[in-house]
Amino acid sequence: QVQLVESGGGLVQPGGSLRLSCAASGSAGRLNVMGWYRQAPGQERELVAIITNHLITNYADSVKGRFTLSRDNGKNTVHLQMNNLKPEDTAVYYCYLEQFAANYWGQGTQVTVSS
Repeated sequence: QVQLVESGGGLVQPGGSLRLSCAASGSAGRLNVMGWYRQAPGQERELVAIITNHLITNYADSVKGRFTLSRDNGKNTVHLQMNNLKPEDTAVYYCYLEQFAANYWGQGTQVTVSS
């Protein structure tokens, strides 16, 4: 079983920055895809950014140029640096890991962008 432990999140003013981190443990190996999805109230869960173990990234158009996803393969950890946050970025952010055709999710962390 894979465990995903998230940290970061909170309340920030528009234009501010936050950093989310997620550490994978348990049966998490090195050949996987990790990243973040988010879900706002009344909306479906959507991709924010993902990164492969070869450090290939994919970002949602809405966050390109503002968010940066990085990965420490040695620690099986990913970090999402979020800059120039907007009110529409408000959501619960979920860490995600995919390996061997199985998907795993973190418990979610709230990000609120408001003045």
